[in-house]
Amino acid sequence: MARVKGAMMTRKRRNKILKMAKGYWGAKSKHFKMANEQVMKSLTYAYVGRKQKKRNFRQLWIARINAACKMNGMNYSTFMHGLKLANIEINRKMLAEMAVNDKAAFTALTEIAKAKLG
Repeated sequence: MARVKGAMMTRKRRNKILKMAKGYWGAKSKHFKMANEQVMKSLTYAYVGRKQKKRNFRQLWIARINAACKMNGMNYSTFMHGLKLANIEINRKMLAEMAVNDKAAFTALTEIAKAKLG
């Protein structure tokens, strides 16, 4: 059987990594070994960052809802409990959007939640 040399695939693999490392500082964009280490680390950061993004947005939405609830004489937890009792299923993203852009509708929701609680 004929011997197969791996130069072409090795070069392709290395060029792929160097292309991903484009724009990195110093030797991290030029030398394969350093570029490979940095690309692996960067891909890890990207993976973790995608999870943190979801966390951060949820935290932001809750903060906005809480601020709007305080303006209507409630706190976040009682408001959410009141909505649950009223069988209103609106996600936090939409509630936060209403709190910022449609204050009248949000106030109506707080009144409904208050009525169900007391």
